[in-house]
Amino acid sequence: MTTVEFADVSKHYGDVRAVDGVSLRVETGEFATILGPSGSGKTTMLSLIAGIAGPTSGAIKIGGRDVTNLKAADRNVGLVFQSYALFPHMTVADNVAFPLRVRRVAKLEIAARVKEALALVRLEDYGQRKPSQLSGGQQQRVALARAIVFKPDILLLDEPLAALDRKLREDVRAEIHSLQRRLGITTLMVTHDQDEALSLSDRIVVLDQGRVQQIDTPFTAYHQPRNRFVAGFLGLANFLEGELETQGSTAVIRLKSGDALACGPSRSTAGAVCGVLRPEDVGIVNGGGGGLVSGKVRESVFFGESVRYAVTLDSGFELIAHVPGSRSKLPEGAHVALEWEPDRVWLLPGEA
Repeated sequence: MTTVEFADVSKHYGDVRAVDGVSLRVETGEFATILGPSGSGKTTMLSLIAGIAGPTSGAIKIGGRDVTNLKAADRNVGLVFQSYALFPHMTVADNVAFPLRVRRVAKLEIAARVKEALALVRLEDYGQRKPSQLSGGQQQRVALARAIVFKPDILLLDEPLAALDRKLREDVRAEIHSLQRRLGITTLMVTHDQDEALSLSDRIVVLDQGRVQQIDTPFTAYHQPRNRFVAGFLGLANFLEGELETQGSTAVIRLKSGDALACGPSRSTAGAVCGVLRPEDVGIVNGGGGGLVSGKVRESVFFGESVRYAVTLDSGFELIAHVPGSRSKLPEGAHVALEWEPDRVWLLPGEA
């Protein structure tokens, strides 16, 4: 078993509660991502698992073994840093071999394990190069090889793609996903990048100010956020604040602007609600008419494969629509109609 467990773990730095009463369990072979804004406690949680820092209270277990008070060297944890942390004076092979030499593994076994680890990250022909002779993506793969060469119980990734450009991030992200699946190693990654978390993870842990906001599959956390923070942090969202009014088997949200926006079958009693409507669920029709609401395009942003429109309704309320396809682009000021499937609106309690 290579599970990771937090039982009511807190870490305080003076009056600052970097981690505040966190409980979670990562299952064997699972890829879990700790996601949150800067200062939310992500890296502190990784440091607590690695043994770089000790908790103020609570217990940490790896594979069912209590490691709360164990030193980092006694935890058998592989760690990949954002900065790669490769030794510039060593060759790639020597960098990968370093953790084995520290553990006093026999030379013949070191050679075999280094060869195997470099093959796993497709760098078997780069062993005699120095880090300075590699691209950023190759250096990151060397760091991955070094982290797995001693067969750790768990793998920890601290913002592993942050230093790479967009194309390299996509390539290395695919490498990490493939490698993790092949090895079946329990993995925890820290990131502030929603795309990384949603595309790589079996589950995500959303943090804010040291507290867990939601632990769920990426799909559920995105489409059924527990609160407004999660909804806003995991991509863009239209927030429909107002009063829920039932109309038979369906319902609408009556905004302060006066708009009545459909939200499908009621999952709540009438009262103050906040509807979450993702921009990609909003369709746009040029010329107005035929949609649920109408307005004018205030702004359009071209993304290559799609266009994002900010549309000001006749009432003055604004909605965002993210439309796939980019062969045509509506001009600012164009009259449009917006439509969506009412059951795509996820209802949260309204703000008091």
